[in-house]
Amino acid sequence: MGRWICCLHSRAADSLMLLLVLTLSCNPSTAATASPSAPHIKPSYSFGRTFLGLDKCNACIGTSICKKFFKEEIRFDTWLSSHLKLPPSYLLSYSGNYTDDAKSWRLVDITRLTSKYQHDRADKRICTSLLKTKTCSLERALRRTRRFQKWLRAKRLTPDLVQGLSSPMLRCPSQRLLDRIVRRYAEVPDAGSIYMDHLTDQDKLRLLYTLSVNSHPILLQIFPDVEGWPFPRYLGSCGRLVVSASTRPLRDFYGAAPEVAADLALQLLTVLRSMGTNDLNYFFYFTHVDAGTFGVFSNGHLFIRDASTLGIIDKEEGSQLIDGQQEYKDIFSCLTVDCQSAFVSCNSIREQHSLVMVCQELLPKLLKGKFLQPVQEKIDSFLQHCADGLADDQGVDEAVAKLAELLKPLRSCDSRFAYRYPDCKYSDKY
Repeated sequence: MGRWICCLHSRAADSLMLLLVLTLSCNPSTAATASPSAPHIKPSYSFGRTFLGLDKCNACIGTSICKKFFKEEIRFDTWLSSHLKLPPSYLLSYSGNYTDDAKSWRLVDITRLTSKYQHDRADKRICTSLLKTKTCSLERALRRTRRFQKWLRAKRLTPDLVQGLSSPMLRCPSQRLLDRIVRRYAEVPDAGSIYMDHLTDQDKLRLLYTLSVNSHPILLQIFPDVEGWPFPRYLGSCGRLVVSASTRPLRDFYGAAPEVAADLALQLLTVLRSMGTNDLNYFFYFTHVDAGTFGVFSNGHLFIRDASTLGIIDKEEGSQLIDGQQEYKDIFSCLTVDCQSAFVSCNSIREQHSLVMVCQELLPKLLKGKFLQPVQEKIDSFLQHCADGLADDQGVDEAVAKLAELLKPLRSCDSRFAYRYPDCKYSDKY
């Protein structure tokens, strides 16, 4: 009725065209249909809490980047297809796209700290060992443990609170390292404090859970790439998924051209040297390396892609735990590993430890059969000396130094190596 009154009040009612215009303007439903600015309804992406791992929080990594997922500002590669389906949940990692302005996108890696099978197995272990049931509230079960009750009362993260955890990063902890973890923990608002007053009970459980399962995201947070550390940038977590800058694994370059292989081999040796000698006096060593441990950015720069097997020894403070204290074990000690696994003694780690592992496992595959004789023969000989140098630290250092000198002139200077081009044209460093 109100619509017709609106139209009859017009003095131009005798004009058919004007009447039509007025009728459209008075009819809300018709106007909405005719408006060219009406929003386009697009298919909605259905995120299950189970896929993200949000159903397991606060026995999870964090929630800092969840909004990005739900606002579709993080997309899996499969979302770019017409089917718009989420990828299988059993995969360990996914390639994705990330945006801040909905216009420009960049590649990211979306990873789980461990496989979904291992996560499910660990969840079951928590319930059966702590509450004697097949299913339970993980948070309630973990909150009742003696270790977490100590965390709740603690003002500061101290070595006794992390003793027995399986992470290599925490096998030889110093107070200085633990303070750095609290001060730079990125899943909470930055307080810049070494005390845990700014962490809620939920925050403490998430931090403890992450350190127990896989310390990779913590290492990315406390040693950020913007300060020159060789790690990809940490972008955030949602449930049990971690988002970081994208790199291609080193295995993708085993068949690369000789000049690319030489460049990556030199970068790899440089990274290992920097992890042994740096301004902060932390000594980083690997407990295991494989073809996915290192990755390469699109600009040719090599980084540590998987930091989960990195141990840290504080050369300034030393370890605050003697080896015997590390034998303490509880449910947090065996979420992802066998509870019977033995710890490596802090005193048994040598500075050449990682170099020998890389010479044994990675460099032969990267450099094999790439160069003409007699260069290839010399490379193979230096690699063999390095790989056999378990009892000869000086021999390892000499072999690596000779290998580096041999590889330097084998690199090329062109746009494929954007991380050092065109600087390499004007510097003797390259």
